[in-house]
Amino acid sequence: MKSIRDLYKVGKGPSSSHTMGPERAAKIFKQENPDADRYEVTLYGSLSLTGVGHGTDRVLSEVLSPTPTEIIFSDKNPDDLKHPNTLDFAAFKDGAQTAAMRVESIGGGDIVIEGREAQGADETYPENSFAEIAQYCKWRYISLREYVELNEGAEIWSFLEEIWRTMRAEVEAGLQATGVLPGGLNVQRKAKYLYDRQHTQEIPQVRELQLVCAYAFAAAEQNADNGTIVTAPTCGSCGVLPAVLMYLQGKYHYSDLRMAHALGVAGIIGNLIRRNASISGAECGCQAEIGSACSMAAAAMCELMEFPIEQIEYAAEIAMEHHLGLTCDPICGLVQIPCIERNAVAAKRAIDSANLAHMLVGTRTISFDMVVRTMYETGISMNRAFRETSEGGLTRLYSRRAGSTVPAAPGTK
Repeated sequence: MKSIRDLYKVGKGPSSSHTMGPERAAKIFKQENPDADRYEVTLYGSLSLTGVGHGTDRVLSEVLSPTPTEIIFSDKNPDDLKHPNTLDFAAFKDGAQTAAMRVESIGGGDIVIEGREAQGADETYPENSFAEIAQYCKWRYISLREYVELNEGAEIWSFLEEIWRTMRAEVEAGLQATGVLPGGLNVQRKAKYLYDRQHTQEIPQVRELQLVCAYAFAAAEQNADNGTIVTAPTCGSCGVLPAVLMYLQGKYHYSDLRMAHALGVAGIIGNLIRRNASISGAECGCQAEIGSACSMAAAAMCELMEFPIEQIEYAAEIAMEHHLGLTCDPICGLVQIPCIERNAVAAKRAIDSANLAHMLVGTRTISFDMVVRTMYETGISMNRAFRETSEGGLTRLYSRRAGSTVPAAPGTK
């Protein structure tokens, strides 16, 4: 399993698969073909269907400029297409094609270039399932936090402290911002409103809900506005983990080092999902993004509360299990509706999952590995219309011209 350094990436929103991944690929292709007088990039699958809303064409043109670049949104998929987020690069010189490169943007900003070894970090962890990790930790009498340090080295904590500071910065910036998000949906920023409102709330449980939601909205809105965020594990789900951690640090005054420890444990959960299933909405639906983020946040909370490894697994399993089947249907291809609200709902669900695991310790019957496999099988069996293609669900029923009016179903008045 790869290093968790490869999971937490700092970059610009709104989509790790649709902007960060293609951006990395374009930089590689441009570096390898600097003398081209024209580039051509063909987008397939989800990249083609939601690329405009996600800003794929914008980021490709920016990276490949000033060389003229044609972006082609293909409505036909090649027979050998392996991943729904696939793009073909072509370089031309004096009218003749001089180079080509096929790339899969597999989620979380990671890419695979056809015919080459996968881009990213080297293998860091010998274990590739939670069962293997738990068995090893039990044999060595170590915690998950100690397991991370054993494999990554003590320097991992300074890296994760910097990641935490970046997460805090994205939330704090989002809490100050107001106005309308770009894209034409007229979505108003709500994080500041939620944050200011919680100060007047007298019921502690409601105040907690509003505070957690404000943090999640803040990060997700920054992502939607092309701001700098941390993938956790993706751009579209970037608000879940920092929302939970911001709330807990504010309530219990944990040090930044303790937050780094929590991010380390969360990273193990995210890496297991990435390796054994997927964190790509285009491949497995929103369960792979929001569900994964919820599992990571639940595990992080358990680490902060010093719960044992059994409860960490239980919390992560609960969090994912109750996102199974969640579709990815962003309206107009924008990472706004329902994406931003989903970050807030998942953040609160992560807290509930950790608490429930603590109360019901010893009663778990489903393993984390099993629910991850179930998520993947559910995702690949899901109709393509509900996997980040803007062909089904909310996005199909939404009418931009009529606002949020939903057309009547056939045969109804």
